[in-house]
Amino acid sequence: MAKEVVSETDRRRRRPTKQGVVLTQKLIVETALRMLREHGREGMTVRRLGVALGADPSTLYRYFRGTDDLTLAIADELIGRAMRDWRATGDWRRDLRDIGLRIHTAYLDHPEAAVLTASRVSGRANEIATDEVVLGILRATGLSDSDVVRIYQAFIDQTLAFAALDAAGLALPAAARAADEEVWRATYARLSPDTHPHIAATAPLLVARMNHSAYPTALEMLLDSAAATLRAG
Repeated sequence: MAKEVVSETDRRRRRPTKQGVVLTQKLIVETALRMLREHGREGMTVRRLGVALGADPSTLYRYFRGTDDLTLAIADELIGRAMRDWRATGDWRRDLRDIGLRIHTAYLDHPEAAVLTASRVSGRANEIATDEVVLGILRATGLSDSDVVRIYQAFIDQTLAFAALDAAGLALPAAARAADEEVWRATYARLSPDTHPHIAATAPLLVARMNHSAYPTALEMLLDSAAATLRAG
């Protein structure tokens, strides 16, 4: 049977923890994000989280139904941070570009959390509000709803996919990440044009580009496609 989750009002009335703070969902999520950054996904356990909060680990189940519920709350927090202070300009392309880059950046600020949550659908307030904004931007262009949903899906999935991919690289141990980055210079750039003419011809460009995220380029390509659909309509 699922554990009962106490209302936020009731939680705030409970006694402070050993560290003198009153637990809230927000505080727990913020602490979990810090622990993910410091200890990685393997190190972020309910026991450690309880210690960090100065509370019995079992207390966390009064705020979340389980670790998966906490994971969804973390996902929603990342979206909320991305959209904080965002304002529409009325230019659909500029607004979508800004939202995409904001989400990508917010996830890369917390790579361990990004890898943990990028594939999830939380159905929570920040996620729903962002989806409403993106759909509204696209519908305001006059596109058909079928085109709106098609572009919306590609936009959201591409943003989160690149966030997960790029975050996974950042979450690697520093030595492994450096070794991966060096492969382009140490291996690809040294291949003979006799055996690998296309790699050899583009090697300097590959070395300069491949250790940087392709998300901005992919985003522009998606926006170009959306603009073409709009013109064709």
